[in-house]
Amino acid sequence: MNQAANAVDTLCINTIRTLAMDAVQKANSGHPGTPMGLAPVGYTLWQRFLRYHPEHPDWPNRDRFVLSVGHASMLLYSLLHLAGVVEIDEHGKRCGNPAISLEDIKQFRQMGSKTPGHPEYRMTTGVETTTGPLGQGCANSVGMAMAERWLARRFNRDAQVLFDYDVYTLCGDGDMMEGISSEAASLAGHLKLANLCWIYDNNTISIEGHTELAFSEDVLKRFQAYGWHTLHVTDANDLQALSDALQAFKANTGAPTLIVVDSVIGYGSPHKHNTAAAHGEPLGEDEIRLTKAAYGWPEDSSFLIPDEARTALRDGLMARARPLYEQWAQALSQLEQDEPGLADEWRRMRAGEMPGHWQDRVPTFASDAKGVASRASGGEVLNAFAQQIPWLLGGSADLSPSTKTNLTFEGAGRFSADDYSGRNLHFGIREHAMGAIANGMALSYLRPYTSTFLVFSDYMKPPIRLAAIMELPVVFVFTHDSIGVGEDGPTHQPIEHLSQLRATPGLLTLRPGDANETLEAWKIALAQTHRPSCMVLSRQNLPTLDRTKYAAASGARRGAYVLAGAENPEIILMATGSEVSLAVEAYEQLKTDGVAARVVSMPSWELFEEQDRAYRDSVLPPAVKARVVVEQAGPLGWDRYVGQTGAKVVMNSFGASAPLAKLQTKFGFTLENVVKLAKEQIQHHHPG
Repeated sequence: MNQAANAVDTLCINTIRTLAMDAVQKANSGHPGTPMGLAPVGYTLWQRFLRYHPEHPDWPNRDRFVLSVGHASMLLYSLLHLAGVVEIDEHGKRCGNPAISLEDIKQFRQMGSKTPGHPEYRMTTGVETTTGPLGQGCANSVGMAMAERWLARRFNRDAQVLFDYDVYTLCGDGDMMEGISSEAASLAGHLKLANLCWIYDNNTISIEGHTELAFSEDVLKRFQAYGWHTLHVTDANDLQALSDALQAFKANTGAPTLIVVDSVIGYGSPHKHNTAAAHGEPLGEDEIRLTKAAYGWPEDSSFLIPDEARTALRDGLMARARPLYEQWAQALSQLEQDEPGLADEWRRMRAGEMPGHWQDRVPTFASDAKGVASRASGGEVLNAFAQQIPWLLGGSADLSPSTKTNLTFEGAGRFSADDYSGRNLHFGIREHAMGAIANGMALSYLRPYTSTFLVFSDYMKPPIRLAAIMELPVVFVFTHDSIGVGEDGPTHQPIEHLSQLRATPGLLTLRPGDANETLEAWKIALAQTHRPSCMVLSRQNLPTLDRTKYAAASGARRGAYVLAGAENPEIILMATGSEVSLAVEAYEQLKTDGVAARVVSMPSWELFEEQDRAYRDSVLPPAVKARVVVEQAGPLGWDRYVGQTGAKVVMNSFGASAPLAKLQTKFGFTLENVVKLAKEQIQHHHPG
């Protein structure tokens, strides 16, 4: 160990290393090598720099520590344990219990433990974001840093500072290889986020072997090209060099910082250090004894924590955090006295609440046969709500003129390196990073939305999935939702995408059928506190239905509702989105033909499934077997509603490049075809 490390430092660092080895060995599963190599980095950051109050781990102005190398979870769990972080329950109350006890560490990777294989937000106090898929934590941290800049502009005053935290991210070779990290780093450099520090563990080992197998670029030069401040520490065990680099980050005010740290994976292991064998498997009992001997550690000890190691890390944190936390509490108290309205805004943000009367000023949409595209009505609704919800902000992956998600009212502004108070975010053509950055903002009290075309949800699946896992109320807006895209052709016409979104647990998918359903969909999405929503909107105009003739759009709140039709129908027509108006046309034709039909609009399967059986049966009576579904997307999942014998007017192939009317004819989305199939269904189920 370098001279700059005293005996207590060395003891703490080796405690972290041995806890990681022992926990992985006991679980017979895990990744010991990276925590062993990064222990000096984690310790130096936490003990000397991190602004974090162990007794108030939800302090809004704490520094954020993101472990993007989520497989190195034992590093984080060891730090949380040695720091004495207290647990916060689901209601935000301190329980008095440790966030991570030694018993929790012994239960590493076991069912129901607070120490899963990769860090899980909401499961473990002190975990700032769920990381596992490499690169996600990096992009999350950019969102956290952007949020700090916005919050500082919103709430700081000359006399008091509520927000000035920094964001530290530990990342590895895999993060550097993943495209999402490049997308996020490029945007962070463009925005000059000087409160962001990525620490790159350059251990040069991946699962397949040395990184030279697939990775030879100069990372420092790449980040310099992004506009980052770059530093290089050539020995992870040199605590003074680490401290100097972190101090240089603190002193830098014009750009984000990348600190490249050369480390040795599996440090101290005589036979497995600097090898792929140290990455993702237990070292083995014999190798652990040899490694402990190399550290000067009792060879036969298990989960040993010397007394000195139990206090050093916590003492360093508390010495910094206690006065800063008191200053922050005083600043908040002063804000409550000087600007009670702004203080109430902050209280609501922190609690995940909406402002009072946030639904009072919303547009109304009169019946209109020509109608309006739901992307356009959605944009109008979004602007109305954003004027009432100051912390609702977002943007697009360079498509806002098409997705209609620009905030156009006075004062909305543009978030940029010159003005962090703006609410229009420009992500550039970086869909993957956009989703993960939005997650980071949602983890920082804001209500973000993103937007792009539905077909590009393919590029956003990981952050959408992680938003659902973390229960983050992000709104993902997807327009151009069907073959209605027309001439752009199959590459831009989503087919399987609705099925993919609906298959994601905890995700709310909303595909409204007209302007009034779009209004309801936005109300539903913004009312969520613990789940993300996908807003699926049309490019083409949709008729605005006459709600004096058909059921009120408020029925959308229950996921599906009877839009029109007989009390005892012979046939049920089901549809979502742009196909609802086609189902209504077919209903009117069938009624003229003397057929008792019913139209069911189903904007959200998830909400419908949450209703009780009585309601679901009232909408879709089990006795009525004759059913037709109409949706310009793939068929997967519709069997649950139409059964094996129902008819499906859906997409069973990719689309084609042609005007919409020709596409509708080619693929069967016509009045004649829907009526024909409805009558065939009746004949099939009621012959004669």
